[in-house]
Amino acid sequence: MIRVDLPRFGRFGAWRDAARQLASNRVAPGDVTWADEGGPADLFGADPLPPPGPHPVAATKDFLDLAQTVASHSGPERWALLYTALIRLQDDRGFVTNPADPLTDRLRRMAKSVRRDIHKMHAFVRFHELPEGGPRRSFGAWFEPEHLILEAAAPFFARRFADMDWLIATPEGIARFDGTITYAPPAPRLDFPVDASHTLWQTYFANIFNPARIKTNAMRSEMPRKYWKNLSETALIPEMLADAPRRVQAMREAGATDAPAFAARVTARIRQIPDDRPPDTLEAARDQAGRCTRCDLCHAATQTVWGEGDPTAPLMIVGEAPGDQEDLQGRPFVGPAGQLLRQTMAGAGLDPAQAWMTNAVKHFKFTPRGKRRIHQNPGAGEIRQCKWWLDLERSFVRPRLTLALGATAAFALTGNRAPLTPRRGTLETTLDGGPALITWHPSLILRLDGQRAAEAREQFAADLSQAARLMAA
Repeated sequence: MIRVDLPRFGRFGAWRDAARQLASNRVAPGDVTWADEGGPADLFGADPLPPPGPHPVAATKDFLDLAQTVASHSGPERWALLYTALIRLQDDRGFVTNPADPLTDRLRRMAKSVRRDIHKMHAFVRFHELPEGGPRRSFGAWFEPEHLILEAAAPFFARRFADMDWLIATPEGIARFDGTITYAPPAPRLDFPVDASHTLWQTYFANIFNPARIKTNAMRSEMPRKYWKNLSETALIPEMLADAPRRVQAMREAGATDAPAFAARVTARIRQIPDDRPPDTLEAARDQAGRCTRCDLCHAATQTVWGEGDPTAPLMIVGEAPGDQEDLQGRPFVGPAGQLLRQTMAGAGLDPAQAWMTNAVKHFKFTPRGKRRIHQNPGAGEIRQCKWWLDLERSFVRPRLTLALGATAAFALTGNRAPLTPRRGTLETTLDGGPALITWHPSLILRLDGQRAAEAREQFAADLSQAARLMAA
């Protein structure tokens, strides 16, 4: 059994280096013991870390980002789970993007818990001014997080309070800032003095309290009781709750103004309740997608642009995202890129009416520029959130062949983010097991000039002709 001891700080970097070394030897996860600094020694001893082995080790950026977050989780099994995922990644690079995979699901839930804990630390740290100090004011705080998030959370405070010296003490350790962040082992809890900022903070909290919207369960969810003892404002909560009925009655007696006429139109989308239950039909899926709020694109786009065509078609065409005209009309491929696609399909012997045409992302992403809306490429997070809808479409349409237009569609379908140029014109296997033919997105062709545009059009037409031959086979 190989034992790897990880330091108190810099844990993720130490784990990454050791895991790469172990994976290069293809050491099985069950043959490694991961231990945090100060952990008990193994009863029967342990083997040292082997030298770098002969096997190459690769990891995607998505996995490394996920692993860095999970590294702050307090669960002792986190290192073994991450190493298991790294070993799997060498043979199955797509499993990390599959939310139904049990290991992926567990790691994502751990990462979500860490991110929530970091958010709580950013919100609930309360600094006390320290009497001693150098040329700058000095502050200290005590916080008790659920996870080992001191290193992950401290840079936020360095950016926010760069003009003062501070320390944040936790059961994990102490972070100090005097222009740079340093870390030290934990110390007994410090008793910080009460200062004038506490009174100021209490005044602010009392004035933002809305007595007409008291939801104690929601309050305890957002501000759990375990943090109360370190928050100066929580001393005011019992009195504010007791006085809430009187304040609400006073608000009623003061009357209220009517909402402006346009308010109903503005809030119409907000009043729609999202429904995440698995739909039974393609039409029900379309209705659900119309109320989608999975990512922020829904707030700026005019509407959800669902797929259209023959739901029994053997060919599915997947583009990137709606453009300006698609967003306004609520239909895919009706703008200039869509016209080029339909013309090329006709030349290749493919009938657009006998295909299901859709996009990997269902809302228009854009940047306003005067009166124009300039198209923006969807981010990886938006693609993953919208994959829920693409997977639903595929489960109902069940195409024999999928035509992936561009890098976004190829990534959504295969999980592969490799450059598109060497992949164009080739068949790849989708995450659900079907074949996908990779080609250019017609909008790319429209952005090219001269010879490059002519070559891209020729390649695009050849790929669509290949699709027609595959459909006829």
